Amino acid sequence: MEIKIYTPFEPATLTEKNKIADFLFEHLDQYGDKREDILRALEYALKETASHGGYIVTGFRKEKIVGAVVINQTGMKGYIPENILVYIAVDGGRRGEGIGKKLMKKAIALANGDIALHVEPDNPARNLYEKLGFTNKYLEMRLKNPAPATVPVLDKSRKPDTSEATDGVNRKSE
Repeated sequence: MEIKIYTPFEPATLTEKNKIADFLFEHLDQYGDKREDILRALEYALKETASHGGYIVTGFRKEKIVGAVVINQTGMKGYIPENILVYIAVDGGRRGEGIGKKLMKKAIALANGDIALHVEPDNPARNLYEKLGFTNKYLEMRLKNPAPATVPVLDKSRKPDTSEATDGVNRKSE
């Protein structure tokens, strides 16, 4: 297997990036995301958007992608690991050949700092992560926030509402 690494300094072409996104979308199965979310993670890794960057490790056999790993750098240290494993997928017909393990070992070797990941309890990849030394330190909880940001600093696309008082006091509810 040939391993190819994409970074902000050696980025994927648009065609390569789309092939990686298509591969991940197809082979992440029920653990995957929408294709546009996958593309955003690739763009983050390649610093095509405001980000701390990261890298993509891909495995090829006969010029066909057989596996891919996406690591994004968090820009944090200590309280949150420096890196997060966003995606790993292996071609469904090639699972059990050690492709995921080889790609993960390469991704770990490239990481500057610790790596966090999220895995569902029933995901078979969990066994691979544990064999590679990942431990379950915390239970992750998420809030799907239905409300838009109310603090303008958090959402730069919002225009300030000039009908509100400028002294920071919400006068509408008084």
